[in-house]
Amino acid sequence: MIEKERRTGGLGEVLPPLSEHEARVEAYRCLFCYDAPCTHACPTHIDIPGFIKKIATGNLRGSARTIMEANILGATCARVCPVEELCEGACVLNAEGRPIMIGRLQRHATDHLFENGIRLFTAGPPSGRRVAVIGAGPAGLACAAELARLGHAVTLYEKRELPGGLSTYGIIVLREPVEVALAEAEMIAQLGVDIRTGRELGRDLTLDALLGEYDAVFLGIGLGGSPALGIPGEELVLDGLTWIERSKFEPEKMEVGNEVYVVGAGNTAIDAATIARRLGAERVTILYRRSEREMPAYRHEYEFARREGIDFRFLTQPLRVLGENGRVTGIECVRMRLGSPDASGRAAPEPVPGSEFTLPADQVIKAIGQEKPALIAELGLATERGFVKVDEAYRTSIDRVYAGGDCIRARGAASTVMATQDGKLAARAIHEHLGAAAAAAE
Repeated sequence: MIEKERRTGGLGEVLPPLSEHEARVEAYRCLFCYDAPCTHACPTHIDIPGFIKKIATGNLRGSARTIMEANILGATCARVCPVEELCEGACVLNAEGRPIMIGRLQRHATDHLFENGIRLFTAGPPSGRRVAVIGAGPAGLACAAELARLGHAVTLYEKRELPGGLSTYGIIVLREPVEVALAEAEMIAQLGVDIRTGRELGRDLTLDALLGEYDAVFLGIGLGGSPALGIPGEELVLDGLTWIERSKFEPEKMEVGNEVYVVGAGNTAIDAATIARRLGAERVTILYRRSEREMPAYRHEYEFARREGIDFRFLTQPLRVLGENGRVTGIECVRMRLGSPDASGRAAPEPVPGSEFTLPADQVIKAIGQEKPALIAELGLATERGFVKVDEAYRTSIDRVYAGGDCIRARGAASTVMATQDGKLAARAIHEHLGAAAAAAE
């Protein structure tokens, strides 16, 4: 492998910002529906016709306020939400084939705040109550912001060097630059939230100590690392999330192969493949053991990857990674066929006897999901399918401990916008609990 010259396009944001004129023209297309289906489709229930109408009248500050009252991470979600599946997918103008560009309009309004240093929100009157939030990803940041606006003193602990979670470390730059995630975290710090990085629950902090110091604890701990492929030669395989993180912080130091294979067919796999392609790989192929119908990636992501020149080999499972002197030289695979449905409800892949074959390769990346965090069991929390079990108020099995985000997503797809909504609603539940506790103490 050699360091390659970057392809045209690089790793900058795919979609350019809308100009003021473009944003107004697009906003005027909106029908401003009563009981708008786009608002119902948004997990955070932003008043989408309301914020678009404000753009049409030139009130960008008011538009951003409408967005961020519902979704404090509106700048991130404008970029990373699967709008094709949510708000834009529900737009009535889909009948004409041209839904409103809701995501790009949301970005236009929220970017106006950060570009002009506008502060919309302040902390509420002090309640005298203290809450610890663990994890500075979308769920933790949203929870901390909502609690601060309600007047509670919040300390947010993050194990990584920077806040933002996957928005900072795990979302490809083509969708969201690091600066956007960090600007949102800084905005939340300006509400008085004390963000302490390099502090990890289970290593630097204990739950018992936190419960002794704080009135409530919120866990937004996300998920764990990538599971093992469990095949010979795995030590030569790169981790997809680590690959994406390096592309965000040190792309100039990345080596990219000529023949790159990515194992997995979710959105992270497509992101990893896109990075390899854009940084100069001659051929990038995604290997998936099921068929196109079962792949977990969004359809629009699959179509994007195809346009990038990424190939797909379905019904293919790696058996062994071949290498010499610490370098990948090939990947041995077996063809698969689909059998009866498994526990996921999808047809279970089965190897076809005698169908083994070898592909030449000089780089293999795995992106096959994330494991449940070991911390869940260490804390003694009740679980559901390996995730933290919570009730309708986001309460865990431990008194005064709440949770939200990917770590509770036993059902449904994990996403930034769902984590943000969890954090917001959990904060309101904590606020209600603290109020009730205060009243009972009087």
